[in-house]
Amino acid sequence: QVQLVESGGGLVQPGGSLRLSCAASGSIFSNRVMGWYRQAPGKQRELVAVIASGGATSYANSVKGRFTISRDNANNTVYLEMNSLKPEDTAPYYCNSAPPKDYWGKGTLVTVSL
Repeated sequence: QVQLVESGGGLVQPGGSLRLSCAASGSIFSNRVMGWYRQAPGKQRELVAVIASGGATSYANSVKGRFTISRDNANNTVYLEMNSLKPEDTAPYYCNSAPPKDYWGKGTLVTVSL
């Protein structure tokens, strides 16, 4: 059964931090590049970070130096550590393989505001 369950979002002030988690089914996770995506209202979906099964990572310029992606291959889980958050980081965040499968989870909402 395909499963993507994101968690860890919330309301945080500018400059704050959050850690997102994504529990994925093996059919999506195993030996695949995994990514975190976000889509703010009125904007196109953005791939913010990816991680290969061996641990190599890549980031969008908008989050480079502030976000860190990691994965636990034993537990089919991918994480996104977000620091120095800005209001423009506000969006629902989703995980999926990269490129993504057709199935998407419900996402977790990150709101950066005073």
